[in-house]
Amino acid sequence: QVQLVESGGGLVQAGGSLRLSCATSGITFSGYTITWFRQAPGKEREFVAANFRNTNKYYADSVKGRFTISRGNAKNTLDLQMDTLKPEDTAVYFCAAGRAILSSIRDPNMYGHWGQGTQVTVSS
Repeated sequence: QVQLVESGGGLVQAGGSLRLSCATSGITFSGYTITWFRQAPGKEREFVAANFRNTNKYYADSVKGRFTISRGNAKNTLDLQMDTLKPEDTAVYFCAAGRAILSSIRDPNMYGHWGQGTQVTVSS
């Protein structure tokens, strides 16, 4: 059974940093694309960053250079380090896993497994 559990959200001032973690079970990093999405109130779910089958990493243009995904200290976790945060980064952040092909990694419909989400609020 696949399970994804996010942690690490919170309230931070603009310019600050947060580190989110996605603890996974029931999947292998080489067999799945594990992706961070976010959803702000009244907006659609938005691609943030992906670990594509543990080969390459991909980022949305809006976070490139500020956010970094990496394997956590525990082998089954994928972390999202968020630096230089902006108020527009405020959203619920979700971890998702699926067998999306490379051309579809930004499409949330390609993911069959989701965590419960963690709130990130950036104050100005």
